[in-house]
Amino acid sequence: MAKREVPSGVSVAVRVRPGAGRTRVGGTYAGPHGAALIVAVGAPAVDGRATEAVRRALAGALGVRAADVTLRVGATSRDKVFTVAAPASEIETRLDRLLNA
Repeated sequence: MAKREVPSGVSVAVRVRPGAGRTRVGGTYAGPHGAALIVAVGAPAVDGRATEAVRRALAGALGVRAADVTLRVGATSRDKVFTVAAPASEIETRLDRLLNA
């Protein structure tokens, strides 16, 4: 379930890699809960800093405002689900490209 359309936009499953050398959005993680988009960020997994960095990186990669990306599940986990408040038709191509990177 890397992505699916929901009433408020698109739900995106993410696998976070905190403490990375650089921010990178792309690739697919085949985890126990299904597929997820990999997002690596330099921020440490302390006090929500990595989650906020992921939210901003995901928004930038999808071409939407950071305010349009909301964490739904996984505040303290590496496996998170974000909702992107944008029509699926606007971000689906970008998201598919990122998942296949």
